[in-house]
Amino acid sequence: MRLRAYLRKMRGTTHGSPPRVGNLEVLWSWVGACLGIGAVGWLNQQFFTGTDTTLMMGSLGASAVLLYGTPRSPLAQPRNLIGGHLISALVGVTAWKLLHQDPWLAQAIAVATSIALMHLTKTLHPPGGATALIATVGSDQVHAMGYLFVLIPATLAPLILLIVALLVNNIPNTRRYPEFWL
Repeated sequence: MRLRAYLRKMRGTTHGSPPRVGNLEVLWSWVGACLGIGAVGWLNQQFFTGTDTTLMMGSLGASAVLLYGTPRSPLAQPRNLIGGHLISALVGVTAWKLLHQDPWLAQAIAVATSIALMHLTKTLHPPGGATALIATVGSDQVHAMGYLFVLIPATLAPLILLIVALLVNNIPNTRRYPEFWL
């Protein structure tokens, strides 16, 4: 009974769900994500298929949400995008190299340390936490990359997403990207 009363009360307040963005915003988010992830995937297929290196990683999907879905968010700005992935990859690879005999510890230290360092360097980018985790839970292929993982995919792939974001997010008059560089 209390829950129903609470829900009825919430319907008439600003505490409900946020408003839905317009269809044009949805379209531009879709276009950006499709082109950004598509570019990374295409380059991965062209240059890295059959090698021990990969350009694609799961945390890029979350970066795409921020870059193309919320381009004005402080977490989506270039400094955060590039710095967050770079720092987190560096921490993740280091944690794996030092603690791989206890994977659970490497994973915990990698994510926690990457969050702390992103805070300290003003580069907080939530997908960076996933990048640190990928460096520790990744396949043998990822582990074999060692510190190359920091450059490819953790720095190069976000740079590709950034280039697409600079193009796509500045086409419509309703968007402006970036809000700040440094």
